[in-house]
Amino acid sequence: MQLVVARVGRAHGIKGEVTVEVRTDEPELRLVPGETLTTEPPEVGPLTIESGRVHSGRLLLRFAGVNDRSAAEALRNTLLIADVDPDQLPDDPEEFYDHQLIGLAVVTVGDGTEVGEVREVAHLPGQDLLVVARPGGGEAFVPFVEAIVPEVDLEAGRVVIDPPPGLLALDGSGEPGADAGGDDGAGERTGDEAGA
Repeated sequence: MQLVVARVGRAHGIKGEVTVEVRTDEPELRLVPGETLTTEPPEVGPLTIESGRVHSGRLLLRFAGVNDRSAAEALRNTLLIADVDPDQLPDDPEEFYDHQLIGLAVVTVGDGTEVGEVREVAHLPGQDLLVVARPGGGEAFVPFVEAIVPEVDLEAGRVVIDPPPGLLALDGSGEPGADAGGDDGAGERTGDEAGA
């Protein structure tokens, strides 16, 4: 199974290093020297990590054959993908791989009103969002926090949401949608590629 573990950012310096946006809870296992990663777009890779270090709180990587700033800059926005044993699941029951969430039905708490289907997990600096394809077209963006997503049932193939008023009023197209309403709770949930 292949999982996105990082996205290449800007070039750093003149010797081929790049910043990376880490998308794994285990960078010490996935982003180490000697590790060969496939890429998206595929024609850029595979890339073998030659060295890595943390600088000012950011992970910097250098890949074999990428020896100058121009070559490093050409990798910008490339996704780095690791092969992972499909039987290896996150230890924490509140953590999920993106691929486990994509395709799940999204319903509201209580009455089970259909909201749509998880199309993507967007990893943003503040929090993760579930990008939900709506049945009538468009998208809804649901913060992946426990207060709004109290239940993820992988066996039943669904995500239960308790949206606050207005969350579903506008979908991604800017058109009004059905607003299921809901109460605001407490607690947080991470939706990153745990253990990836």
